[in-house]
Amino acid sequence: MVRLTKIYTRGGDKGDTSLGDGSRVRKYAHRVAAYGTLDEANAVVGIARLHSGAMQDNGACDAMLARIQNDLFDLGADLCTPIQSGEGEGTTLRIVQAQVDRLEHEIDEMNAALRPLESFVLPGGSPAAAYLHLARTVVRRAEREIAELIEREPVNPLALVYANRLSDHLFVLSRHANAAAKGDVLWMPGANRA
Repeated sequence: MVRLTKIYTRGGDKGDTSLGDGSRVRKYAHRVAAYGTLDEANAVVGIARLHSGAMQDNGACDAMLARIQNDLFDLGADLCTPIQSGEGEGTTLRIVQAQVDRLEHEIDEMNAALRPLESFVLPGGSPAAAYLHLARTVVRRAEREIAELIEREPVNPLALVYANRLSDHLFVLSRHANAAAKGDVLWMPGANRA
């Protein structure tokens, strides 16, 4: 467990920050940008949770979002700690296949109860769905940043897989939220051209 006794350290006052292994990098480094975006996504998931009471199976949905928030911290910790050569399995907190599998299982279970889509979905409908769409787009940005980081440095490949699956999960969960409320808002191509 992490113990924080002092919130400010002044260590970042000149634009540097510490990674999980103690090394120092610029605050705009690709690695920092990726896990910073995950922190942003986690905040949006927190807002979505405030609205999850209006969702069908709200207890189950809130529990999914609580697990996702914890996983986002795991993913941030994974990205915050560069992979070391000879790193033993289990010595550093990394995203594992079981976390990806859980997302896939939940996606399949929710999607089975939804009507097939007949168009693309516009963000909106219920407040919970709108915030889930916002979280999804922030996770997509994190996914792009992780993909760019992978081009530059060794990264746990499951970090990218988890982010990709999470954005899918948040999309399906937004549809699930709208199924209990106003329904999906569908795109009507060219509707405003005349």
